[in-house]
Amino acid sequence: MKYSKHFEDMLLERKIDVSWVNATLGKPEKVEIHKDGTKHFIRRIEENDNRYLRVVINEVTTPARAVTAFFDRRLRRKS
Repeated sequence: MKYSKHFEDMLLERKIDVSWVNATLGKPEKVEIHKDGTKHFIRRIEENDNRYLRVVINEVTTPARAVTAFFDRRLRRKS
């Protein structure tokens, strides 16, 4: 899988550790498939105040490309 420039920039800007991305992709708590050809992987990150990380992958491209990652405020934190 390739990382887009935007994806790499967002990891730095949002202080998202690559290990959190790998954990989210490797063992997501939830996966959403969207009509636009993206797949969203979601996982709670205990080390970041139990916030939910959403990693968006474009599977239409070959190879698949990581598009963006962010902590999803729409999902509630669990203590």
